[in-house]
Amino acid sequence: MEDIIIPITVIPIIFLGLPWLIFHYITKWKTAATLTTDDEQLLEELYGLARRLDERMDTVERLVGSDHPEFRPARIAADREVDNLPLRELDRLLANKERTAK
Repeated sequence: MEDIIIPITVIPIIFLGLPWLIFHYITKWKTAATLTTDDEQLLEELYGLARRLDERMDTVERLVGSDHPEFRPARIAADREVDNLPLRELDRLLANKERTAK
């Protein structure tokens, strides 16, 4: 009797249980590696916050620069084309994403 029970339990475990376990964790791994809609919304909010903070820094630097002519900011200048290219590209990508989402 034991000669029959062991193969009857081992064969389904090998051919059903093991592949199910492997595919289960592959699926979990793939879903964990993707951005969810909540993650995308958070990134968009953070991007908007960064843009607003950048504008505030520009304002502060202009005010300090008007009070102290020798002041030179040591960061990216908002009016330089070289510094604005990556931001424009990101704005374009976000606009395209919003258009396709609607």
